[in-house]
Amino acid sequence: MSTIRLEHEKFAAAPLLAVLLSDRMLTVSDASGDAAGDVKSTTFVCSAAYEASIGGESAAMAIGRNVRAGRMMIIDEDALLFSVTEALGGKLIRLAIPSASTADAACNYGLQLAATMLSDDRTVACGDQASRDLLALACRVAKTDVTVFINGPTGTGKEVLAKFIHNHSERADAPFVAVNCAAIPDNMLEAILFGHEKGAFTGASTANKGIFRAADGGTLLLDEISEMPMALQAKLLRALQEKAVTPIGSQTDIPVDVRVVATTNRNMSEEIRLGNFREDLYYRLNVFPLNTVTLESRIDDVVPVATFLLQRHVRSPGDMPWLDQSAITALREYGWPGNVRELENVLQRALVLAEDGVITANEILIDDALNKIAGGAQQAIGDAFRQRVAQA
Repeated sequence: MSTIRLEHEKFAAAPLLAVLLSDRMLTVSDASGDAAGDVKSTTFVCSAAYEASIGGESAAMAIGRNVRAGRMMIIDEDALLFSVTEALGGKLIRLAIPSASTADAACNYGLQLAATMLSDDRTVACGDQASRDLLALACRVAKTDVTVFINGPTGTGKEVLAKFIHNHSERADAPFVAVNCAAIPDNMLEAILFGHEKGAFTGASTANKGIFRAADGGTLLLDEISEMPMALQAKLLRALQEKAVTPIGSQTDIPVDVRVVATTNRNMSEEIRLGNFREDLYYRLNVFPLNTVTLESRIDDVVPVATFLLQRHVRSPGDMPWLDQSAITALREYGWPGNVRELENVLQRALVLAEDGVITANEILIDDALNKIAGGAQQAIGDAFRQRVAQA
């Protein structure tokens, strides 16, 4: 887990940044405290004003070494223009943010971006209290080894939550293996789950151990478990009860040590009533239920999640765009029926359309707006064609 050594002197936005980092379950301590922790996972953060007051970059780097920091971030919180630059092979990051200390936390793109850049793969970007509560509960569940069942609409981060649980568990250093039960043909799913011996069926030219054994010692995510065929549900139930799998073509049970997390976007009570899902398997999986909700109902997550998605899709930190207030307002006022997946699509479009490294409301094209643009272009092409025909 990353540790942030934060220097508060001459850094007005430091208290707010500390809150945002703590919301992401990062360890934050004062730079003046005793040096501790792994150098590779520790980052020293200070303001550009503090750097100037102590004599410049070399002095700041000396303090970074003293607190055992493997990298540094220097934030100019009163910059005229936004920018991100890297030096020393990425060990020094300079972040220039216009008016960092004035914006509300949930809408503070600059500091939310700083928190994202300081995060590691064990953290989840969030700003909404309901999301923070869910992550705190998931963190408690992660310390145990119980089976978890995550229910929520499509695109609300069920797999992200499952991986968060894995990363905060004692199995974090072991494999995390995910399989989408809806994406694999019924006749292949058993072999993929439990493995098969060589020659067990036509085309089985080699043996395969299957994903249960691939996840041995770690976590297995059964995504969209409600789509699993009824015939296979009984075999899954046995594997969970016996903690062993029998590969196709074998008569031998092979022990497995796997923590199972299952997800669905369906009403499982209704699926059971309709005979689509075994009640005994449901109760075997539903030891600890967690629920994700729509992005519209946790609107304070929009900007933090946007920083994460933009970072994912730029080629380098220096290509990060500035999200201006008009864009933030547009993003927060939209309903997001497609949840985070739709937000990701919209931000990718914005990256294509943005000029001079700034995303404004003009670049926030939701599907309805895009359809109107496409429809208008199609109409213009049609009009031009009819005009040419008339002139011929």
